[in-house]
Amino acid sequence: MSRPPYEDAASPERPAPLGDAPSDGPPDDVLAADGPSADAVSAADTPVAAPPPAGTGGTAGSEPSGDLSPVGRLAATVERLRREVRAAQAEAEGRALVELAKGVLVERLGCGPAAAARHLTELAEQAGVTPLELAVDVINQSAQDRLSEVTLGFLDTVAGRARAAEDAEAAVRLRTAESGALAAQDTQAVADSLLQHALGPLGAVAVAIWAAGPDGSLTLAGSAGFAPGESARWHYVPPDVATVARRGLTERTGHWVESLARTSLPSIGRHLFPDGGRVALPAGTGGRVHGVLEIVWPAPLVEQPPQVVRQMEALAELCAHTLETSRPPQASERPPGPLPDATELMDLAEGLHDPALVLVPHLDSTGGLADFRIQHVNSRFLDPAGRPRAVVNGALLLEAYPMAAGESELFQRVERVYATGEPFRARRMGLTALVDEVALAATADISISRHGSCVLLIWRIEDETARLASLLQNAQRLGRIGGFEENLLTGEITWNGQMFALYGRPESSPPVPLERLAAHAHPDDAVTIGRFLRTLLHHRRPASAAFRLQRPDGVTRHMRVVAEPVLDTDDRPVALRGAYQDISSQHWTEVALAATRDQLAHTEQQAHERNRLTLQLQHAIMPPAHNTPLEVPGLQVAVRYRPAEEEQLVGGDWYDAVRLPSGLVMLCVGDVAGHGIEAATSMVVLRNALRGLAVTGAGPGQLLSWLNMVAHHLTGAVTATAVCGLYDPARGTLRWARAGHLPPVLVNGEAAVPLPLVKGLLLGAVPETRYEEGELDLAAGDTLLMYTDGLIERRDRSVEESLSHLLSTARTVPPTLDQQLDRLLVHSRSDTDDDTCIVGIRVGPRTSDDGEPRDEESRAGESLHA
Repeated sequence: MSRPPYEDAASPERPAPLGDAPSDGPPDDVLAADGPSADAVSAADTPVAAPPPAGTGGTAGSEPSGDLSPVGRLAATVERLRREVRAAQAEAEGRALVELAKGVLVERLGCGPAAAARHLTELAEQAGVTPLELAVDVINQSAQDRLSEVTLGFLDTVAGRARAAEDAEAAVRLRTAESGALAAQDTQAVADSLLQHALGPLGAVAVAIWAAGPDGSLTLAGSAGFAPGESARWHYVPPDVATVARRGLTERTGHWVESLARTSLPSIGRHLFPDGGRVALPAGTGGRVHGVLEIVWPAPLVEQPPQVVRQMEALAELCAHTLETSRPPQASERPPGPLPDATELMDLAEGLHDPALVLVPHLDSTGGLADFRIQHVNSRFLDPAGRPRAVVNGALLLEAYPMAAGESELFQRVERVYATGEPFRARRMGLTALVDEVALAATADISISRHGSCVLLIWRIEDETARLASLLQNAQRLGRIGGFEENLLTGEITWNGQMFALYGRPESSPPVPLERLAAHAHPDDAVTIGRFLRTLLHHRRPASAAFRLQRPDGVTRHMRVVAEPVLDTDDRPVALRGAYQDISSQHWTEVALAATRDQLAHTEQQAHERNRLTLQLQHAIMPPAHNTPLEVPGLQVAVRYRPAEEEQLVGGDWYDAVRLPSGLVMLCVGDVAGHGIEAATSMVVLRNALRGLAVTGAGPGQLLSWLNMVAHHLTGAVTATAVCGLYDPARGTLRWARAGHLPPVLVNGEAAVPLPLVKGLLLGAVPETRYEEGELDLAAGDTLLMYTDGLIERRDRSVEESLSHLLSTARTVPPTLDQQLDRLLVHSRSDTDDDTCIVGIRVGPRTSDDGEPRDEESRAGESLHA
């Protein structure tokens, strides 16, 4: 017959049809091979394991994928071994049924076990069924108990009678559950067998077997599908406490609950399956009720066919036999319940909006930490593979999610938090999930914390849409941008939260349409807003405008609005959308920048005018043109002045070459410390003072002594250097003195040497001082050079090195003195951007008193002395 309707809708965990291929091997081997196959049982009772959204685990197939990491391969191997163990258990249960059928044949046919095995195999081949299916038929015909009646009645009433594999499957399932129950040592094993073989295929996810006490109390004798912590919390129900199980104990036909959400009755696992259906059937035999069988469905329970009802009543009777022959577990024998910390933590986890696991340490035989047991899974937990929370509850962490020990090191993090108590939190932690041998990457925010002896693991899978929305919201907040949209057909206006903040209005107030924008803006911006609206509404083009928004709180903000029309197929505007941006900070920054720019321009203009006047003053005193300051018979005089390269560095360099009333020629150069108008003014004072003092006929040393007093007392205590010389054209001698200045350079033929130093302190340093003089006889063709430090000074060289370069340059004597001074300026390596002054003289043939040139012998005694 066809499969019953409830089997068509059963969970994918329903056992697969058993193999029906006959075998030609020995009878005992045939019986062993015809039990439930490893693949069938594995597919029947092993849900596909997969990690939680945090990406911490997964399942594996029969062989590890070549693309997996070593941890992934290990996880796949563990899953394969787990399936093989379950297959071996199912095969052992099938062997028990086959051995029982062989015993029936031995008793009825009076033959031995080997002959009974051959008869069973031959009959199975003739009937076209497996030995296991035939063994179940033999047991049903021989037993004639209520279970066989339920099975045969169920099979006979299913529509169509085209049932071959389906009939055998149902019969095998019921007998397998009976065999497991009878072979079980306690009610806990009975509960496991009933859920695995009989109730799981009907869609049930959990089962509880309650033992009734003499006082009306209920004790949880066995359960399957619930977490250990949940079972421990419900291990005892006092008398007169109304629960689903107690209703089943008092009602003869049992208590059927379509959905727990529609009743206020408490029950085990209510928070795990709040909307699921429940059935509580009295477990009785011989007129005595020993307890209750409570069955849990994950979804609301639909009306069950009578055949299914009778099947569940038969299973309740099996539980009664077990309860009759066994005693309820004592307190010392019950599985360890949750610690007080875990109980409180489970309540806390239920209040979270993110998936959470409550973990308790699992110790090995030596007392060391081997793993963590999942004590509780909150209601927000979703397993990607579809496993119910009850399956994950109570499992070991590495067993349920082996990838937790992978590259993410999640297990190591949990282990460290448990050991140290230091919480661990990570954002956007990369995790790897193993789902059906496929490694999947996931990103999650992880939080791990220790509470007493338990660990709370919380994760939040990163939602790309939510992340992008958060990024957009933060960008709008930081950029002070608000978005809006107006429906021109319905008049509906949509603002985001930032828009209300920009306008300074509460979010409960109505949005402001664009047409009324002028009413909220400064009156002077009405024209700008009108032009913006015309472009947007009449010309139907995107537009923007800057205006001043007057908010209700009296604050005026500078805003920019950008909008575009949304047109229909006929190019008619149906909506407007755009954004506002608060540009007040930018506006005031631009205002401050403009003011600073104006002030800078004014300052630059003043500085330029100041420098221009300084240069004019300096050039008026010492024009840089190539002109000869004076003409003296038998003497060439040339000067050069090169101002600083940068105008703001106008300095105090000066020179002078003048013929005195006595016939002597005064030559001098000087350098006032500093730059700018003050230095130039001081330079003019010193230059004119020296020229005026020179008419007294005093020598150069005395002139510098007087000039020092002028610099110290009359110029604001400036300091300066100078070199002064008096040349006598008639005698060809030069008397000179220096005040902290570089010595003149004498060029004689191909030799260029500085004059021997004479003592002299710089001008203005002390009130009074004396200056030594030197005297020098100059011959025809000799050249004497006076200069300021701007000609030779370098930042990276010493004065000696710079002077050596000047001497090497001066040794080359061009035909004229002007050419020689120009050559010195061209080859100068100075890098201080300072003024440069050069005064040069070249002695020609001297004439006697009668105008005739003097011979060489008359000059033989001339010498250089100080």
